[in-house]
Formats: sequence, structure tokens, C-alpha cells
Amino acid sequence: MTENKDIWIKTGYEIFALSGENGLKIEVLAKKVGISKSSFYHHFADLEIFIEYLLKFHLQQSEVMADKEKNAKNIDPELIIILVEHKIDLLFNRQLRINQQHQHYKETLDRSNQIVGNEFVKLWAKDLNLNLNQGQLESLFELALENFYLQINAENLNPAWLSAYFNNLKRIARNFESIVR
Repeated sequence: MTENKDIWIKTGYEIFALSGENGLKIEVLAKKVGISKSSFYHHFADLEIFIEYLLKFHLQQSEVMADKEKNAKNIDPELIIILVEHKIDLLFNRQLRINQQHQHYKETLDRSNQIVGNEFVKLWAKDLNLNLNQGQLESLFELALENFYLQINAENLNPAWLSAYFNNLKRIARNFESIVR
């Protein structure tokens, strides 16, 4: 990837994460990266092709985050540090979730959730030490994930909010465990 192309993608990725597809305007992008619009068209031809690059980049970022999750020993503080570091990736995933009526977004969302979620479920189960079967854990995780993406935004994705969120989630998981036993 050329340096200019990389700048376009990283900037567009952040804009999409914070503002969604509606925030992706070529004029705004050009102003933000400080490069002419003709450079954008040279690299991507149109916005649709550009978005395909953003989706591929997101899957790469999901792999990076999953690799870090594999090495985390606990949710608080290790996973929380990873999540804060990948704030833009999480917000991008949130935008995919909001706009999953678009087939490409849904496919990318599902793939990203699979990449990142597999490692997270393992860490979550270990950290909580719950006596649930794999199906119960995955169902609980699916609900927790939906709730997570409904609540996150650029302001609250910080260590204090995440710590409180996971403590509340731990309480809910323990209540769920006592019900299914």
C-alpha cells in the first residue's frame, strides 16, 4: 500500500468509525488528509471501492486485536487496555452493526465478531470462572456484545467506564449462572 493510499484509508476508517458512512465525504477526507481529491480518485476511483478497502482494513485490525486478546490473562486490566487501544476499531464495528442492512457491512461485521469474539469468549469464561456450557456462554456473550455496542461511544470507551461495564456484566453473568443451574 502506498503511503498516500494508507493515509486515505486510516483517515477514512476513523471518520467512518466516528460518523458512519454518511460522514465519508471525499471533500472532507481530502481536507483532513491534506491531499487533493484527485489523489483519492487516483487510488480508489469512487467511494464504493474506498469502503471496500475500509472493510478489508477492519478485518486486519480485528486480527491484530484478537492476537492481543490471546495473550491477555484477565479482563481487568489487560483486556480493557487492549479495548481502549482499539477504540476506533470498536467504534467502526459499532457502525457496521448499526448499518448491517448493507450486505457487505453485515458480512464484515460477522467475520470481525468471529475473529475477535472467539478469543474474548475464552478469556471471559476463564476470568469469570462460570460453570456454563459452551452454548450458554456463547448465548450470554451474544447478548452482552449487543448491549456493549448499544452503549459505547467515543467518550465512554475509557478504562473507568469499561471496568464498571465488565463488573456489571460479571454480576449479570453470575445471576444467569445461578438461574440455569
